[in-house]
Amino acid sequence: MNRKKIIYSFDYYVLLFFALAFMGWLWEVVLFFLTDHAFINRGIYRGPYLPIYGVGGILLCLCFRSLRRRPLLVFLMSMILCSALEYGTSYFLEVHWGIRWWDYSRHYLNLNGRICLLGAVIFGLAGTGLVCLLLPFYDKIYGKLSKKFCVVLCFIFLAVFVADATYCAMGPNMGKGISWESENFM
Repeated sequence: MNRKKIIYSFDYYVLLFFALAFMGWLWEVVLFFLTDHAFINRGIYRGPYLPIYGVGGILLCLCFRSLRRRPLLVFLMSMILCSALEYGTSYFLEVHWGIRWWDYSRHYLNLNGRICLLGAVIFGLAGTGLVCLLLPFYDKIYGKLSKKFCVVLCFIFLAVFVADATYCAMGPNMGKGISWESENFM
């Protein structure tokens, strides 16, 4: 059977990036609200997005979309890819800013406190949900939107993100509850 390869446009990925970055931000805000009973804007940026989730989601989409009908493989590969991304991001942020935004040292099977088994399993489940369930749904919604609307939305999101990134490059979001050092966990 000859399958036609679909080429997705730049705006498709930009909108997907921001949707996933927002969902990641929402996940962490809700998680910390339930555990700490306080609203905490997680991450180094001021806006409602965590780019690590957007980048991870785009990588999963690019690497594993063709494996959509093999969820166990998607699960295992998502665990590996997302854990590598989380480890690398943790290392980069610590080297660049001299601070840790997360520390899993107290979690079972952690690696230098940067990643842990529980996190990997959650990433595996989320990656499987993204590739096997969410992407087909996203494709349907994206297909109903006009190209002009998508491009305008991309410019707005990117302009806000660049302004936020520029501002935060001088002073990232390191308030109470944002990093482990701000809570004296280290």
